[in-house]
Amino acid sequence: MGCAERHFPAAGGERRVSGAVGGPRGRGGRRRRWQRAGTHAAPRPTWPAALPPPAAAARCPLTSGVSICCCLFILFLFLSELTGFITTEVVNELYVDDPDKDSGGKIDVSLNISLPNLHCELVGLDIQDEMGRHEVGHIDNSMKIPLNNGAGCRFEGQFSINKVPGNFHVSTHSATAQPQNPDMTHVIHKLSFGDTLQVQNVHGAFNALGGADRLTSNPLASHDYILKIVPTVYEDKSGKQRYSYQYTVANKEYVAYSHTGRIIPAIWFRYDLSPITVKYTERRQPLYRFITTVCISRDSVTEKTAPRPAGLRGK
Repeated sequence: MGCAERHFPAAGGERRVSGAVGGPRGRGGRRRRWQRAGTHAAPRPTWPAALPPPAAAARCPLTSGVSICCCLFILFLFLSELTGFITTEVVNELYVDDPDKDSGGKIDVSLNISLPNLHCELVGLDIQDEMGRHEVGHIDNSMKIPLNNGAGCRFEGQFSINKVPGNFHVSTHSATAQPQNPDMTHVIHKLSFGDTLQVQNVHGAFNALGGADRLTSNPLASHDYILKIVPTVYEDKSGKQRYSYQYTVANKEYVAYSHTGRIIPAIWFRYDLSPITVKYTERRQPLYRFITTVCISRDSVTEKTAPRPAGLRGK
């Protein structure tokens, strides 16, 4: 029976009482008469038949409100778990190894640097390492873009280095005639190693020198950037791996002299490789864990909010 469908006896109702009482007997030796209800007992509290009792009327809306809140809370838990299941988790680990064994012992380098006060015919790239490589004026996969009406130069180059300690530097060493006072003030737009990783969940030092501004430095100063290169592997959900390199950097600038006078300045990038490899792996929460968590959350909320029998309330 619903909240507003309960009926109670009308106040002042009548009942018929039969039995042996004083006075003339009727047919069959018994006398009958009508008595008003409550003649021999105290009247019971009553409530108008069209309305439920106060306790029932107050309890039904409260129960409905609690049920709606429970449903909304269960929906919130379900959406939270669904979001966690869909979101990709990136797990990182460290190990000692050379991850890219198919590279032939080389690392690809991408360099983009502007020298606003040095002519392009004076700018060159030199590469040296401990395996005996010594290349002056590297020009493969590189270009020079004039700046400031030819007074400056922007150098963009892609080249490879061996996986041994060494350096590459931007200088005037390859120029046919050395300038008297070369201005090595510069801005580094990009310096990266290996594949470019464009992953939102990984915020590493893949372009640690990007944006380095040395325009206010001494024009005749040399610049040393000491790099520690860290091999990095990124493996997506399909198992495909990409190889990149992060690096840390320390730098100094100085004006160098020798017994013959001032040394021609240059921008040096001296590097060494770390034996530690960082690996990032994409993972997603297993389906069975998602289903289990959702079921546990629903059952827990239902158990705590389900109505109790009258005998257990308040315990």
